[in-house]
Amino acid sequence: MSDMRKAGVRVVIQTLLFLQIAVLSLFTTVLGQSDGSSVVVAMYNISAPQGSQAVLQCHSQRMVWTQDRLKDRQRVVHWDLFHSTPHYAMERVLDMFSAGDQRLYNAYNQGRISMSKTAFKDGNFSLVIKNVIMADKGIYSCNLHHHYCHLYESIKVQLNVTKSARKVRRFWDGQKAVYVVLLNSTVVLPCVNRRPIWTEGNSQEEQQQVVHWDRQPPGVRHDRADRLIDLYASGERRHYGPLFIQQKMNISATAFSQGDFSLIISDLQPADQGLYSCHLHHHYCGLHERRIFQLTVGPPILQEPTDAPQALPNEDPITNVVEVPPRVINVILPEQRGHLLHQLGYILATLLLLALIVLAIIFLTRHWKTRGLEYDPRTAAKPQLPIVKYMGQVSMGKDIERCVPEEKTCNQEDTKLDFKNNLLKEAEMSKICSPKVIDLDREMEKLSWK
Repeated sequence: MSDMRKAGVRVVIQTLLFLQIAVLSLFTTVLGQSDGSSVVVAMYNISAPQGSQAVLQCHSQRMVWTQDRLKDRQRVVHWDLFHSTPHYAMERVLDMFSAGDQRLYNAYNQGRISMSKTAFKDGNFSLVIKNVIMADKGIYSCNLHHHYCHLYESIKVQLNVTKSARKVRRFWDGQKAVYVVLLNSTVVLPCVNRRPIWTEGNSQEEQQQVVHWDRQPPGVRHDRADRLIDLYASGERRHYGPLFIQQKMNISATAFSQGDFSLIISDLQPADQGLYSCHLHHHYCGLHERRIFQLTVGPPILQEPTDAPQALPNEDPITNVVEVPPRVINVILPEQRGHLLHQLGYILATLLLLALIVLAIIFLTRHWKTRGLEYDPRTAAKPQLPIVKYMGQVSMGKDIERCVPEEKTCNQEDTKLDFKNNLLKEAEMSKICSPKVIDLDREMEKLSWK
């Protein structure tokens, strides 16, 4: 009786587990097929003067369109195994591309571990393991990569292996599903994702990317906004409203190649103010964004007043034709040679004056040095007196020998000599001015004979 109860409880738990997996799959499918309502990601307040040009900037690199020529959307799934014992190692088990075959990383798993070849069509990426062994236990992760849409999803399942059939069970530990399976049995680790982004590969991608601008005049609700422009990745463009609005509001033709979907409004007028919305939709990748701009138009910029043109004297009142006065052209002529010669003359005269001043200073200095050398302190203190010599008893008039006439000669020769040393000067003077003996009797006899 107890075995039957345990079997019934086991069936109920397995049923609840499968129902939980089914609900999760349905929930993800509903999210993928939602109505795509936009999510407001930014709001801006813009003010511009009347008559100017306004640019409502709307950028998104996720909307840049790159044509998928292989039609595989660059999708890949791979299963990894994390061993908790003994070395806590991560091992790649299997991977598969949407446009390729499966690839196993361990030769021992060949024919034993596999995945459905139609996984990218039906969304069933479950891993099938045959002849389970003890080395298969660990935490498995199912990783889905979408390089085209920059998406990544992961699901974890823990696998335990036992030798007792009574311990076989499946349960949820709060973070992941746990499977306890019997040794040498077959187990299917679930990984189901049926969202169109993982299953559709051949749809027309250029029709799934669209940008449109709306405008809400003051006092108008969002659901009654006026559509301005629709732009598709294929290049199709749709304008709405009157023709003058179509001509003054536009988007760049290279919007999808650069990710710049800014709206350019020229010649702003007070009627252009209101609430503008930039909607970005990538239906395939599930991108739905909205950016809001509150535009306010201010008064025009006033230009400085200018004086009104006055009528010229030769204005013709009949034809209203005014002769334009000749334009004045300023011509800068090079300097003449005469001007340069004048400047050169001033410079030479200044140099000559400086040279004369230097020469005068030199002459004065030499003159002062010469006067200093001629000055003899002993001569100035004791002037030389005439020498008189007496001979025998001759009268003073006859026997006097004088050197008075020679005094001038000594003094004259003294001025002509230039001595640098006072000692040499004294020796020379002693030689020149030596006393001369004169015989007065002989001199008188000579005069009497004549």
